[in-house]
Parts: sequence; structure tokens; C-alpha cells
Amino acid sequence: MKFIDTIKNIWKIEELKNRILVTLGLLLVYRFGAQVVLPGVDAAQLAQLGTQTQDGLLGLLNAFTGGAFANASVFALGIMPYISASIVVQLMGIAIPYLQKLQKEGESGRKKINQITRWLTIAITLVQGPGYIYNLFATLPPEAFVIQNQTLFVVSSVIIISTGCIFAMWLGEKITDKGIGNGISLLIMVGIIATLPQSFVQNFISRTSGEGGDIIMVLIELVIWFVIILASVLLVMAVRQIPVQYARRTAGGGYEKNVFGSRQYIPLKLNASGVMPIIFAQAIMFVPSAAAGLSDSELAQGVKAAFSDIFGLWYNIVFALLIIVFTYFYTAITVPTNKMADDLKRSGGFIPGIRPGSETAEYLDKIMSQITLPGSVFLALIAVFPALAVKLLNVQQGWALFFGGTSLLIMVGVAIDTMQQVNSYLLNRHYDGLMKTGKNRKAVA
Repeated sequence: MKFIDTIKNIWKIEELKNRILVTLGLLLVYRFGAQVVLPGVDAAQLAQLGTQTQDGLLGLLNAFTGGAFANASVFALGIMPYISASIVVQLMGIAIPYLQKLQKEGESGRKKINQITRWLTIAITLVQGPGYIYNLFATLPPEAFVIQNQTLFVVSSVIIISTGCIFAMWLGEKITDKGIGNGISLLIMVGIIATLPQSFVQNFISRTSGEGGDIIMVLIELVIWFVIILASVLLVMAVRQIPVQYARRTAGGGYEKNVFGSRQYIPLKLNASGVMPIIFAQAIMFVPSAAAGLSDSELAQGVKAAFSDIFGLWYNIVFALLIIVFTYFYTAITVPTNKMADDLKRSGGFIPGIRPGSETAEYLDKIMSQITLPGSVFLALIAVFPALAVKLLNVQQGWALFFGGTSLLIMVGVAIDTMQQVNSYLLNRHYDGLMKTGKNRKAVA
């Protein structure tokens, strides 16, 4: 089989094999840490916390942490504080000149921005940590706490949870540097996948229990699920090709007039920002409910109720709008059309009918705006589809999270990104990649 041959080829490349083993090892450490309960908490008394995180906003957060939230684990906050810090830093980069300067300094500037993000992550964990601990006090029975000194328990648990988040952040960065794929995204993905089998089994039991179990509906759900996966793959991989021509160089280093070499293309993705807009939007959606919880007014409680129901109308309307906004924002900072235009001009290339330089940059900006709109709307529709699955198909809420939404899009996007990195290693070593079947290629002497 071609797939087996591809796996063998992956194992032949020593560097790729080592990177995959490092990635799997660090992911295993992360999953092990998600099962380690905080010192001072009786693991047998966590049933009520599990009930609290079965659905709603806390259920989604629990899915992102791979069940660590419901386990009162040392990784209870997961990697979400780092995601929140990244969002804040990137948003501040629009308004703060110092951050704008760092963004233009290349690798050295990127390192400084990463350091700022790490410190901000620590600050966020020190705010979220006490909130999580006091939620334990409000949810679990008194006998669940082995340590009777409440102050000692709160201080020690906040330190442990913060350290766990920082350690998870370190694991993600090590996977990016020493492993394969984007480490932070992979940590989120494995957490989501960890909850998928249990969610499907619960939905299956719910559908088939009782008289005349509806097994047909389960099959229909699976068909719809695979269709949404296919649509998500197409969204992530769809591109628009912009034709580019290159003038041939003369012996003196100039360019011949009206004589062009082979035509090439600039691939502009329909969804150039990947899954980051939906991750950013999801992180922001935790804010209204948390802020409204600080007040006891009728309006605040109404806002809290509306934004705690992830399958509700207002939640999904705001969620979809945020995804569209963040898609434009993230595309603007990740697709440098000015740099692309300058590179084309220096290499003697141009888009037919468009003057090199500023006009080319404006044209690329226009094209990106045109293709980003349908891409962002499609992304938003897939993101809110779980709510439709619950309301129209009566799918169990835990399983509905995988009908599009943040969970499915993250899994698809991260999987494709990781496969593309593996694919590049195979092609560089003259093997057929994961995206293409066929015989091994022989190296060209």
C-alpha cells in the first residue's frame, strides 16, 4: 500500500523521525499532566465539577484543555492564557509604536515580542488561577479539600496552576523548535481529540437507548460530520492563483524588452489566516460572561446567561462577527502585500496589466479583500454549525462541538499544517509526499 510505503519513507529520514518522536513524547507528557490532580484535592470528589463542564462555555473550555479543567489538574488552564496573551500583544501592535518597531526588526524583534507574550501569560494566569480555585470552592463539597487551611491551598494551587500553564507553553515552543508542526496548536488539538471518543459514545448511547433506538440518525450524523470535515479541508486549502510573468535578463544584468520567461503564479489562500481567527474569537467570547459575572444587576445576569450558552442565538451572532473581523485582521498582518510587490519588482516579475511597485501592492490588497470576505463568511458558518446541529438535529451538545465549530476547524487546520511540514521533508529528500501518491523519486545528480 502507498500509505505504508510513505510511513516507511518517513522512518528512513533520520531528522524527520527524530522530530516526530520528540513531538509525540512531549504531547504524551502534556496528556499525562492533564490527569494529575492538584495537591489537596480528593480526585474521588470531582463528580460535580465534571457535571458543571458537560456543556456550555465551561464545557468548551474543558474540551480545549483535554479534560484537565474538569480533572482539577495542574494543567487546568491549559494553554489558553498564552493564546489570550498573544491576542492582546497582536492587538496592541496596531496602536503601540514600540511593538510596531519590534515587528519590523525581524528575528530579534520576534524574540522580544515572544518574551513580552510570556510575561503577559504569567500575569493572566495569576488572574485566572484564583478564579478557577474559587470556582472549585463553589462547586465541590467541603470534604473534597484535603488541605483545611484555605489560604495555604489557594496560594499553593495558584502557583501550581500558573507553573503548569508556563510548562505547557514551554512544551509547545519546544515542539515548534525541535518537533514537527506548530506546538501550541498541537497541544490544543490533542486536548480536543482526547474528548472526541467519549462525546461520540455518549451521543450514540443517547440515540440508541430505549425502545426503537434511532441508529439511522447516528449514521446520518456521521455522514454530515464527514461532509463538514471535507468542507473544512477545502476552506483551509483553497487558493486563488495570480499569474506572474518574468522578463529575461540580459548579459549586462538588465532586462530584455518585451521578452519574457516562463509564467508563474502567486497562490493567495482563500483563508490565509488559517484557524487563528476562530481561536482569537473564541478567546474573546469568554470575556462577556466573565465580566458580567462581576455584577448582580439584572442586565449583567442576562448578558452572562446569553454568553454562557454557546449554542444560543446571540452568542453565535457575536461569535460569527468576531471571526469575520479577526480573519481580516490576521490576514492583514500575515500577508505582506507590499513586500510581495517589492520582491516581484526586484526579480523582474510583474502581474500582466498591472504596473510593478505600488500599483501591484494595491492590486494584491484588492484581491485579498475580495477573497477574504467569502473565506471569512464560510469560516464563520462552519464555526456556528454546532448550534444548528443542536437546534435542528437534536445532537447531544458534547458531540455537537465537533460538527464544525472551533474544535473541528482546529483539528483540520493543525492536521493539514503538520502534514504539509512532513510533506516538505519527504519532497526535499526526493520521496513522494503525504499529499501525493506514487513511487519514490530518485535524487537528481
